[in-house]
Amino acid sequence: MSHALMRAERIDKHFGGVQALLGVDLEIRRDEILGVIGPNGAGKTTLFNVLTGFSEPTKGKVFFDGQEVTGKPVYAVCRKGIGRTFQNIRLFGQMRVIDNVVVGMHNRLHVHLLGITLRLPSTLRKEREAYDRAGQILEYLGLGDVAGEMAANLPYGRQRKVEIARALASEPKLILLDEPSAGMNPQEALELMSLISGIRKMGPSVVVIEHNMQVVMGISDRVAVLDFGKKICEGTPEEVRNDDGVIEAYLGREEDDGAA
Repeated sequence: MSHALMRAERIDKHFGGVQALLGVDLEIRRDEILGVIGPNGAGKTTLFNVLTGFSEPTKGKVFFDGQEVTGKPVYAVCRKGIGRTFQNIRLFGQMRVIDNVVVGMHNRLHVHLLGITLRLPSTLRKEREAYDRAGQILEYLGLGDVAGEMAANLPYGRQRKVEIARALASEPKLILLDEPSAGMNPQEALELMSLISGIRKMGPSVVVIEHNMQVVMGISDRVAVLDFGKKICEGTPEEVRNDDGVIEAYLGREEDDGAA
């Protein structure tokens, strides 16, 4: 069994009188794809926000790669090797696609103000290397043909892929994808399954929030289920699919066909 890359221990998150998460334990292993599912309002995105530093837990601790990261600012969490996408797309619409990807490298580019101002050869070399790497990522994701387009001009499904490209540009050890298939047609969703599997082969572990059951059950090694802020089940896709509590809370039971 792989060692844990990230652990969340007994996470509570309250917003005033609203209890978004209650006692959530989660382990993310190296070299795996973990799916996170649950009804709307179950606390999935809140959990992502806690794991990535966008929100501090009311109680509990988060550990990444052997170090506690609870309450660390977003930039510090990112530097440790965590990348993510968002439920609502957050691209720079009036920048080129390739520029959006280069933005994701900000924690990896070490340039000085003087070098930028004077356009020193060393700075120009690093800039070329960054754009070359961004171009490679876009080609891998099937977006090489739109590298020079304004991000806002792309169809919704392709904008989702640009967000994934930007997250990959930070060279993460762990990447969290928040509903990556939202807005995609069935063919795009199938392509996304192959893409996410390919990301794992590139090195990062992957955690994905998804409402598309075909996607999440088709790619995940394990699946965790949240309901009303609590983790109610965790296991293989087959185990989760057949769990009575999950069926009742989320997947729904098939209607009796009336057979004797």
